[in-house]
Amino acid sequence: MTSLKLNLGPQHPSTHGVLRLILELEGELITRCEPDVGYLHRGMEKMAEKLSYIQYLPLVDRIDYLAGFFYSELLCRNIEKALSLELSPRVKAIRVMLLELNRISSHLLWIGAFLMDLGAVSPFFYAFREREVILKYFEKISGQRMMNNYFVFGGVRNDIFDIEEIERFLEILPHKLDDYESIITDNLIFKKRTVGKGVLDPKIALNFGITGPNLRASGVGYDTRKKDSLYEGFSFSPIVLGNQDSWTRYKIRILEIHESIRIITQAIEKIKANPELNNNFINPLNIVLPEGEYYSEIEAPRGVASCYIKSDGKKSPYRLKWRTGSYYAVNLLRKLLVGEYLNDAIAIAGSLDIILPEVDK
Repeated sequence: MTSLKLNLGPQHPSTHGVLRLILELEGELITRCEPDVGYLHRGMEKMAEKLSYIQYLPLVDRIDYLAGFFYSELLCRNIEKALSLELSPRVKAIRVMLLELNRISSHLLWIGAFLMDLGAVSPFFYAFREREVILKYFEKISGQRMMNNYFVFGGVRNDIFDIEEIERFLEILPHKLDDYESIITDNLIFKKRTVGKGVLDPKIALNFGITGPNLRASGVGYDTRKKDSLYEGFSFSPIVLGNQDSWTRYKIRILEIHESIRIITQAIEKIKANPELNNNFINPLNIVLPEGEYYSEIEAPRGVASCYIKSDGKKSPYRLKWRTGSYYAVNLLRKLLVGEYLNDAIAIAGSLDIILPEVDK
């Protein structure tokens, strides 16, 4: 049979940005996949070398514009570690609450976009209805729906308010998730498109550096929040499933939203128990990290994200590097799509929750 080379993307609505997959086909069977990235490259790491830390801080939300709080937290965390800045209990609780709300909003967008990829339109609007509540609250406290630039070195820009809105939202969200599941989870067409498709063996996942929900859906219970000092004192359980396919990667994100609701509820209790904000600010214009290397990581929605800084004792980092979950997920497509059929490629790629700003940086 003659081999056919096919470009899937970059101008494709289901490649979630500008991802190009060069596929080789034997009939409808994929025999080779070569991801071609870089169409969205913005030089986020190189820019850091010419900017002070406070100048660079507003840019890092854009590494993953759907989960900007996580990248702000990473940069702040490195600076705070290097300068021994302690966060007050209220600041910690606020950060946890906003991080988990951001995780929920990211997962909601993924659910809607994933189902849209498969041709189901209604879940897209339902998921965005709930996500809108979160974005409106982000806008209320920070002035922005996305790219919030709310975390700062030693604290947060201002105190939160109207926390009752989030409490009301947490009351209705589980019922909305039940509605999603009644439409999606056991839907015959959805299951035919996802069950047994894109099976990710845990050894392959680990070899490719996969983390986050994609790894936990393959049965590996690795969640960095369990060793994260910011989450100290919070009770939660990492969600681990073992069927390893696209359907399982959907289901695990639904369950993770429920677990995030549990974490946010605890964070709100801690916020109420600590009414004083007590930011531990220093003059951001004078921040100089001692010479050395600094590293921090966090459990972001698309897997473990990390920030590495090498400082030569100046106001700008000598080198700065980001590790993002989507970059590794794109590389995984080389393995995961081989042996699958072309009509399953979008469903499998979509199940990994790849976002291209994280890939190109």
